[in-house]
Amino acid sequence: MGDRRLAIEAWESLFRAQHEVFGKLSGDFVGSDLSQAEYDVLLTVTRAPDMTARLRDVTANMLISQPSVSRLVDRMVGRGLVTKCSDPDDGRGALVTATEEGAHAFRVIGAAHGRSIAEHMACFDDEELRTLLTLTEKLRGYRSGE
Repeated sequence: MGDRRLAIEAWESLFRAQHEVFGKLSGDFVGSDLSQAEYDVLLTVTRAPDMTARLRDVTANMLISQPSVSRLVDRMVGRGLVTKCSDPDDGRGALVTATEEGAHAFRVIGAAHGRSIAEHMACFDDEELRTLLTLTEKLRGYRSGE
C-alpha cells in the first residue's frame, strides 16, 4: 500500500470536488419538468433496450434506497413519465418503461444538463478527461483484470 496520508488527502479532495460540482449541477433542475432523481431514473430507463429497465437496475444506479426508488417510480407512473409492470422473467421484480412524455422530458433537460456538465468539465483537456475516466473507473472497480 502507498502513502496512507496521501490516499486520505486524495479521497477527501475527490469527495469535495464531487460534492461541489454536484451542487452546482443540481441547479439545472430548478424550474424544470423533472427532479434530479426523476432524471436519474429516466437516464437508466431510456438507455436500456426498448426504454425498459428492471427496477433493480434502476435502483443500482441511484444513490437512494430501494424503497425510496420504488416510491419515486410510483410517483413517476402517476405523472405519466413511466409505466411499471411485473417482470415476466422474475416474479418478484418489475419492469419500468419510459413513456413518450417521460422520454421527451428527459431529452429536453438532458440537452441542457449535458451542456452544463461539459461547461464544468471544460477545465480539463481531452487527455485529462480520459485520465480522469480511467482513474474513476479503476476506483469503482469496473476495469477488467484489476
